[in-house]
Amino acid sequence: MSAPIDHGGGVTAAAAAFGGRPQDWLDLSTGINPCPVALPEIPIRAWHRLPDNYLVDAARRAARDYYGSGDSLPLPVPGTQSIIQLLPRLLRQGSQFAMTDDKIAVADDRVAVVSPTYGEYARAFATAGFAVDAVDDIAAIGGRHRLAVVVNPNNPDGRIWPAETLAALHDRLKSTNGLLVVDEAFGDTDPALNLAGHAQELANLIIFRSFGKFFGLAGLRLGFAIARQDILARFEDWLGPWAVSGPALSLAASLLRSDVAAIRRCLDDRSAALQAALGTAGLRIKGGTTLFTLVADRRASDIYTHLCRHHILVRKFDYAPDWLRFGLTPDPAADNRLGAALQGFER
Repeated sequence: MSAPIDHGGGVTAAAAAFGGRPQDWLDLSTGINPCPVALPEIPIRAWHRLPDNYLVDAARRAARDYYGSGDSLPLPVPGTQSIIQLLPRLLRQGSQFAMTDDKIAVADDRVAVVSPTYGEYARAFATAGFAVDAVDDIAAIGGRHRLAVVVNPNNPDGRIWPAETLAALHDRLKSTNGLLVVDEAFGDTDPALNLAGHAQELANLIIFRSFGKFFGLAGLRLGFAIARQDILARFEDWLGPWAVSGPALSLAASLLRSDVAAIRRCLDDRSAALQAALGTAGLRIKGGTTLFTLVADRRASDIYTHLCRHHILVRKFDYAPDWLRFGLTPDPAADNRLGAALQGFER
């Protein structure tokens, strides 16, 4: 079994190493909205009873309208991490999941992951015995791949691929019975990138959407999968009954039908404040999304340690030691706290 991946978070471990109470740290290590939305009322029945189909159906219809997936009803899942673990199992089912013309070539037992990106994709497939090709561009994905993963916008560098480019990649993979997985975990802030509207016409496409990042409710552990019904039915069967809690389904049905314009404005303001603090400190911005910013600096390790001593946690990368990812600060007081700490770093 491969070693666990070091993700964002881990403020408890950081506090143990550098002191202070975890709740007093400024945790900028994740790409999550730091200003969680006000929670709508959750009916007591959602807490009291097992999640009934009416709750599931309401959440699926709300997600369909929010993501624009047409007749395709997204499947609620207990966080997209839960369904990433099922992708190798899906490939093990063989060609029954491919919708292509007869008498065509079939891809080899390989998976392509556009990298660097969220590390759990490569880990899940490698653990299941698949050969994983970490490619730096979708042009390197070809007929030898049974499945390809593209995170769009990408984490941690914020690279984006237009919908028409990914549709062409889908068609290339489909011609050899391959599947395309597009992870849109950070897609809520840029709906123009959303592929959900093409889900019905792109038969070998699977889309993952995060719920908690945009709404600031990552602890809810909720996401959605958008794909052909036969693929979603297999995921649902493997997840088992009552995979998503009643309160999570209730919140999804309410918040996905709410006006999210104010959330986007707040995130735009927070992103601008973060980039201003980083720019004032002389840090070079390499990329990012509205929910996080990636910087490149030869002294990234020293900056990371310096910030930890000020009880500020950011994300470092073992595969790119000159990178640091900064999540959004929640308010102007946090902007000032980060700015003062960065100004105190002796370069």
